[in-house]
Amino acid sequence: DVQLQASGGGFVQPGGSLRLSCAASGFTFDGSAIGWFRKAPGKELEGVSCFGGDGNTYYADSVKGRFTISGDNERNTVYLQMDSLKPEDTAAYYCSPFCAITTISEEVADFGSWGPGTQVTVSS
Repeated sequence: DVQLQASGGGFVQPGGSLRLSCAASGFTFDGSAIGWFRKAPGKELEGVSCFGGDGNTYYADSVKGRFTISGDNERNTVYLQMDSLKPEDTAAYYCSPFCAITTISEEVADFGSWGPGTQVTVSS
């Protein structure tokens, strides 16, 4: 049973930073595809950044140059370093074992089965 738990969200002012963590159980992160996603009220589910499982990392245009995805095989954990945060980054952030950097249908993503996200709020 795959479980991915996102944590590390919080409240931060514009320009600030946060680091999110995604701890995996029942799933071995070892170069496998895994991604960070976000969902803001009234907006579609959006892929933010991911490991493609092909040795490459991918970023949505909206976060390129500001966010960095990394992984720790020993801890079986994936991180998302978020710098230069903007109010439009406000959302609940989730991790899931696939890669996408576009908007994605919640039905296609089986969003209802995902673990709880972590809320990021960027505001002055």
